[in-house]
Order: sequence, then C-alpha cells, then structure tokens
Amino acid sequence: MTSDTNGTWTFLTNHARVLSLIAQSPGIRLRDIADSIGITERAAQRIVAELEAGGYLSHDKEGRRNRYHLQPHAHLRHPLERDIEIGELLDLFMHRPSTGEPAGNV
Repeated sequence: MTSDTNGTWTFLTNHARVLSLIAQSPGIRLRDIADSIGITERAAQRIVAELEAGGYLSHDKEGRRNRYHLQPHAHLRHPLERDIEIGELLDLFMHRPSTGEPAGNV
C-alpha cells in the first residue's frame, strides 16, 4: 500500500472553497477568490459559473462589482451526500452554529 506523505491532497474541492469565501464575503472579487485559493482568476470565474449553473448561487451587479447570493437549501451533488444542504456544510466549516437562516445572505 502506498501512502501520500507529501501532503498534496486536501478534503475540500476548490468549488467548496469558493462557496466558503463567498459565504464569508458576498461582495468578494474573483481576483481575491483566485488569490486566496491559489488558482487563476479564469479558474475562479469558471467555478463561479458552474456553481451558478448548478443553482448554488446567483449574483447581482452593484456598479462594476458582483454581489453573490448563496442558495443555502441547495443539496450537495454526490449521491452519498444528497440529503445535506450547502448551508449546513458552510455552517460547519465556518464554525457557526446552524441558525436556520440562509448562510451567506447577510
């Protein structure tokens, strides 16, 4: 059996990281998302577009910037996790107790 001892794997995908950053700061710029995660701005843009197409978030224009709105009751995609809402996942990773309020819509 081979083990990964160099620490290159992580538990969260970049999609989860993008959602988490948007939940923390709904007005965050794509450039800041990319810098925080360590991906290109184009990759951040693609992930945001995929999350919007999947119904996990939407955005409004505020001047030249976007303000994102999470859909906290949207369910995770994998069959093993389909009963978990993204708001619950974000509450867990953001160390907030679940209030029943939509995560990221502040």
